[in-house]
Amino acid sequence: MTGESPSGRSWSMVPGTPPPPRRDSQRRSPSARSHPRARRVRWRRPGWRAWGAVAGVVAIVLGAAGAVRLLSAGNGTGPPECRVAVGSSAYFFDLEQAANATTIAAVGKRMGLPDHAVTVAVATALQESGLHNPTHGDRDSLGLFQQRPSQGWGTPAQILTPSYAAAAFYQHLVQIAGWQTLPVTDAAQQVQRSGSPTAYARWESEARVVARATTGEVPAALSCRAPVQSTTSPTVLQQAMVQELGPSTLGVTLDSARGWTVATWLVGHASPFGIRSVAYGGQIWTPDAEQWQQHPPVDFQVRIAV
Repeated sequence: MTGESPSGRSWSMVPGTPPPPRRDSQRRSPSARSHPRARRVRWRRPGWRAWGAVAGVVAIVLGAAGAVRLLSAGNGTGPPECRVAVGSSAYFFDLEQAANATTIAAVGKRMGLPDHAVTVAVATALQESGLHNPTHGDRDSLGLFQQRPSQGWGTPAQILTPSYAAAAFYQHLVQIAGWQTLPVTDAAQQVQRSGSPTAYARWESEARVVARATTGEVPAALSCRAPVQSTTSPTVLQQAMVQELGPSTLGVTLDSARGWTVATWLVGHASPFGIRSVAYGGQIWTPDAEQWQQHPPVDFQVRIAV
C-alpha cells in the first residue's frame, strides 16, 4: 500500500563505547501511499539522568473514581524520546512512535499471535507511516498502515484508532496461507498489495528489534524519557489497557513475556496517561531514567504509580 520508501538509518552500539555524535535528522521523502515519516530522535549527550527515588509517589488504584492530578514532569534533560535496545542494536523514536509500536505488539499478543506477526506489522507501519498515525495519505489512505475506507478497511475513525488498525492488519495477515514462515516483506506485501512489493524488507531488522522489545522476548528493552504533566483518569487507563492488552494486567502475577509486554506498553503510553513509574520483575522505570533500574524484591506483578 505504499510506493518507494526512502532509506532509514540506525546505529549499532557496543556497550562501553560512546554514542555517535549527534547529526541532523533526515526526513524520509513521502512514498506513493504514505505520509512522510517524522525525523528520528538521535542519541545526544548528556545522557539521560539516572533514576531517582520514587518515595511519596501515589500508586494508582484502577478501581478508584475521579481524575488524578500529576504533580510534575520528568526531570530528564533534552526533549522526550524513547530508545529500543537489544544487544548491540538501538533505535530511537519519538513518543508517538513508541506508543504506536507498543500498541501494535499488545494487540498482536492479545490476539494470540506469535512474535513474527508483530515483526511483520511493525515493518509495515514503519514503511507506510513511520509509526505515526497520519490523517491523510495517497487517495483515501489513513493511519498507521495507510488503510483505505473505500477498500473495506473500516471507517476513517476506526482506521485512525491504532488498536483497531493493528487488529485489522492482523486479521488480514492470518488469512494468508503459510504466513508464519513467509519472509517479512512477502507477508506484508500480501496484506498491503503495494506498488513496491520489496519496500518492507528494509525495515525487517529494525522491526525485529522492536518486536523483541515490545513482546517481552527481551526484558526491559524499551525506555522513554517522557514528560508527565497531564491529568488522567484511572478508569480511562483501565479501559485502554483492556482494549489493547486484554484483561488481567495489573495486580496479578504474570509470566515474563506477558509481564514485559504489559510493562513496555505502560512505558510507551506513560506520557498521555501520566504514569510516573512502572515496576516489574525486580526492575523499575521512571520518566527521567536512561534505562530500567534494579528494584528489589523481584515481583512478577506489574505495578504503576502516578
